[in-house]
Amino acid sequence: MENQIKTPLSPSEKNGKVPHAPEYLLVPDSTQADEDSGKLLEALRRKIPLIAGVTAATTAAAWAISWNQRPTYESGFQLLIEPVSLQNQQDRDPLGSAPSSNQDNVSYETQIAVLKSAKLLQPIAEQIAQRYPEIARENFAEKLTIERPADTKLIQVSYRDSDPDRIKFVLDKLAEGYLRYSQKERESNLSYGIAFVDRQIGETRKRVDNLQRQLQAFRQQNNFIAPESLAGQVTGQVQSIAQQKFQTDREIAEMRRQYGNLQGSDGARAALAADGAYQGVLNKLRDLEAKIATESTRFQGDTVEMRALQQQRASLVPVLRQEAQRVLGNQLSKVASDLSVLETRRQVLDRADAYWNGEVQRLPVLTRIFTDLDRERTVATESLTRLLGTRENLQVQAAQKDIPWQLITPPSRPSQATDSPQRNIILGALAGLLLGSGAALLSDRLDRRVRRISDIKRLSKLPVLGVIPYEVKTPEVLKDLQIAQASTELAEGNAFTEAFRSLYTNLRLLNTDHPVRSLVVSSATPGDGKTTVALHLAQAAAAMGQRVLLVDADLRHPEIAERLEITNSKGLTELVAQSLNPQDVIQRLEALVTVSGGDEPMLGRTNFSILTSGKMPLDPTRLLSSQKMQRLNDYFKAMYDLVIFDAPPLLSYADSSLLATCTNGMLVVAGMGKTDQADLRQMLDTLQTARVPVLGIVATCSNAAAVED
Repeated sequence: MENQIKTPLSPSEKNGKVPHAPEYLLVPDSTQADEDSGKLLEALRRKIPLIAGVTAATTAAAWAISWNQRPTYESGFQLLIEPVSLQNQQDRDPLGSAPSSNQDNVSYETQIAVLKSAKLLQPIAEQIAQRYPEIARENFAEKLTIERPADTKLIQVSYRDSDPDRIKFVLDKLAEGYLRYSQKERESNLSYGIAFVDRQIGETRKRVDNLQRQLQAFRQQNNFIAPESLAGQVTGQVQSIAQQKFQTDREIAEMRRQYGNLQGSDGARAALAADGAYQGVLNKLRDLEAKIATESTRFQGDTVEMRALQQQRASLVPVLRQEAQRVLGNQLSKVASDLSVLETRRQVLDRADAYWNGEVQRLPVLTRIFTDLDRERTVATESLTRLLGTRENLQVQAAQKDIPWQLITPPSRPSQATDSPQRNIILGALAGLLLGSGAALLSDRLDRRVRRISDIKRLSKLPVLGVIPYEVKTPEVLKDLQIAQASTELAEGNAFTEAFRSLYTNLRLLNTDHPVRSLVVSSATPGDGKTTVALHLAQAAAAMGQRVLLVDADLRHPEIAERLEITNSKGLTELVAQSLNPQDVIQRLEALVTVSGGDEPMLGRTNFSILTSGKMPLDPTRLLSSQKMQRLNDYFKAMYDLVIFDAPPLLSYADSSLLATCTNGMLVVAGMGKTDQADLRQMLDTLQTARVPVLGIVATCSNAAAVED
């Protein structure tokens, strides 16, 4: 029977408003610096196939490389080449000088080089070849190791080969040859070493002399003593010339100003005022003018006295003009001469400045050439000093009567191989295990998909309302749904069904004052399981006695009609676009029910209704945001206890956000091992920006997904 109980609408719902879901805050997506042990073990567990593959490949490579190789053995002996007692050494020193405790009389590097030389190894190799002809001298030297143990007077001789008996024989011959060399041939070898060093000294001395001559010629040609002194000289000259040019420019400017002033009236008057002869004539003229003025009061203008005074004045005026021309001409000539001298000096300074600027440009080149020559001379001189010191040491050693070398540790036959195929395979397996573990951890670090419930908690403070376990075969919808005559009961189901019971219970407990009457189920990206969650959540609510309407609002990729095997000729598209009765479009599912008092189940109508998508519209977004859709949503909430919209992925289309604003909120589905953390965070950011209430998150698990916190 259909449940006829209707839940009264709250005042806010009657006004077309939807109560807000619990507030949530997004927390920043910060990568943990150090993974704890649990997460590391979980990451390794998920990547077991990768670790096993890398380990197997590395082991196989080690096996392929080393399986056909023969085991390698190694053994050796030790030689004491200097006496332990310092007193005996001092007694044998012909120079009578006390040896220093921190200075060896033997150059061990030179000695080891001599022991490895072809001249010393050739006779020993010929003796070995009598028994083992396959040993060539080149291979023999490659397998031979001669070194000095740290801070000792010993030389360690080691030989490696695949045959222990051959190693023992080779070491015996080496020990005999080295001891014979110390007894009979060392003195001749020292003499040969001295002759070789003498030849090197001669060549090095010639090289030093040649470099010194080149350095001397370079200094003489370029007047170059040292880079520092030349740099100081050039810098001083450049600065001095710059200062002289500045002073000369100032003087030239001053002379030009004086020349211009002399050509003007003010300057001419100043020059004439400074000349005594001109001023004398001028004073006479002034006195005569004064006398004429005085006499004019006494005599008429045509008198003899007045004519005499006029003639005197007329004779002084040319003289005054001549003096003015003389003074101005002299001043102009002097200024012009000084200006010419200054300009000539300026040209000389320009040429000097160009020369020293050229020296500045040449200075780095000269410095580099000098530095290269000086460095080569220094290196050659140091080489000559070292060769002279080596010759002195060799001469001292040749003068000494050293005791023969002593065999401290005799050669022995090796019993254990230092390198074997089994050991290489084991090391290869261990290296593969480490490499595989590193690759697994790197792959897990680069994998940004949601793997755990803790990943969701780290991304947001939203409640995780349910965790849907992985089911190999998804249970059929309404398989366990049975309607009794008086009540609706949900039979015992598996873990998959129980998860949806818990999910619906959590939804009902979110807000007891304003129960969830309608919601949108969506995900960030396709394939996260939103349609499965919407379908089975509706089934669980219907089985618990609620009148449920499941609306396929995914008008682009509808799936509910196909999954429920019902017709999709008319649906949400036609209901919004046309004037149809909703009850003519909504389909009510039928299931086998057992009526109380009867034994045989019969086909009956359930309280689970479906509104399919219908035909795909040209503009789904416009259809879902229309006023008709909002009125239909109010109608659905009035007619049903719970309305569930299966909406498209939010990051792909805006349909989900448009629908969620008219409902109690959105239920976000995240696929464990499928949903990218960045996509989930972007979805939550989008919902927060649009002020869409989010009821919580449902985690769907794949076969290999982990859900542990």
